[in-house]
Amino acid sequence: MRKLKTIQVVLVSLLMISLLSGCLNPDRRTLGETIPKSNKSITSDESVGAQTNYQIIGIDPGAGIMKAAHKALQDYQLTDWSLVEGSGAAMTATLDKAIKQQSPIIITGWTPHWMFSKYELKYLEDPKKSFGEAEEIHTIARKGLKKDHPVAYTFLDRFEWTPEEMGQIMTAIQEGVSPADAAKNWAEANPARIKPWIEGLQPVKGDSIKIGYVAWDSEIASTNLLKYVLETKLGYKVNALQVEAGPMFTGVANGDVDVSAAAWLPLTHADYWAKYKDKLDDLGPNMTGVKTGFVVPAYMNIESIEDLHT
Repeated sequence: MRKLKTIQVVLVSLLMISLLSGCLNPDRRTLGETIPKSNKSITSDESVGAQTNYQIIGIDPGAGIMKAAHKALQDYQLTDWSLVEGSGAAMTATLDKAIKQQSPIIITGWTPHWMFSKYELKYLEDPKKSFGEAEEIHTIARKGLKKDHPVAYTFLDRFEWTPEEMGQIMTAIQEGVSPADAAKNWAEANPARIKPWIEGLQPVKGDSIKIGYVAWDSEIASTNLLKYVLETKLGYKVNALQVEAGPMFTGVANGDVDVSAAAWLPLTHADYWAKYKDKLDDLGPNMTGVKTGFVVPAYMNIESIEDLHT
């Protein structure tokens, strides 16, 4: 009887060891196999493609940068790669998570953008110029705005600033300041920059202006600055309308929207510009030297889009 009990104890012990082993090492996979590829360290021996699941994190599908990104995949014959559609906020949240884990990630990026101030990032070289040369952000207005609202038109025609200046407002917004307060704080801290935009202009008495803009961090910054100056310095009532790029151009061309300072040319909004350029007024660039492309954290050992083949 004692012998039978001893055998039972041994069998139970062996069973417990087996079950415990299975829990600790399910399917006997290696550590690397149990970690999702998106969380793998940059020290992995795998290719950049394998480490990132052959995915490039993009933004909303209607954005011009996404069209350029698709073109880049074709130009460089990156047939294994896919472009993940989402939003600007989702893209930066994914970037933040990857950087905190020191994981590889590739995103569609542009400057000016606050993420370049917060993180150490770099553009991948683009020898085939899929993303084009440096772009400009133009101010576009409806036909007849100059006659109907000459004060606003003159101010908007004069308005220009730098990526660094825009970046100060974007960074403040990203750190929790409201867009309206961030623009107000910047304007109050930089009266010498505001002065030439409004010099000699007589304020109006409550005339209404509609500004269209896309929900990009850069355009949120510029639109709130325009709104602040138009309202506090020039006496206008401003209605800022957040829309997609297509409705923004359509609204200005049809006269439903007075102005937008968010036209990225010549590449990002090329399709809309080709369709509507004869139906609106181009007041010229309010910012030059802006850029788009594939962006990676500086810690990644990759320099060019061509390297994505390896």
